[in-house]
Amino acid sequence: MRVLGVDPGLTRCGVGVVEGVAGRPLTMLGVGVVRTPVDADLGHRLVAVEQGIEAWLDEHRPEFVAVERVFSQHNVRTVMGTAQASAVAMLCAARRGIPVALHTPSEVKAAVTGSGRADKAQVGAMVTRLLRLGAPPRPADAADALALAICHIWRAPAQNRLQQAVARHTVRSTKGRTA
Repeated sequence: MRVLGVDPGLTRCGVGVVEGVAGRPLTMLGVGVVRTPVDADLGHRLVAVEQGIEAWLDEHRPEFVAVERVFSQHNVRTVMGTAQASAVAMLCAARRGIPVALHTPSEVKAAVTGSGRADKAQVGAMVTRLLRLGAPPRPADAADALALAICHIWRAPAQNRLQQAVARHTVRSTKGRTA
């Protein structure tokens, strides 16, 4: 499974591609950030994020895109920029028919470190260890993108089984009904 992880942001949008399957060693195929100028207008910044993500999709051809789910913060401006960059990432994937999964920050932290309250240094250290890297990816947005991809690879099989079970249950329960 090849996953593009996206840690959305307007100034720095972390991107990282990981390949592998749950229970086996994972391989990092690429990591970086898509940067936009702080002084540019919003429209141009969103176009820059789109172009950056499209370039990563073209180069790495992921089977899935894992995006950090936007959560409420006290700073509304930060939340809006994060949500807008997140929407751009989802749009780029949807245009290509690539499934998108949203993962909360605590879900990603728990998957990678064992604690949903881990700090950025702990996430970076575990990403470094899990992907057998010489040093933690910098900036932290890049490490977070890799952590998102790892989380998805590890959690997708269980999520798929759960979705299939729900679908089977729904089909069985609707067969007994009459129209």
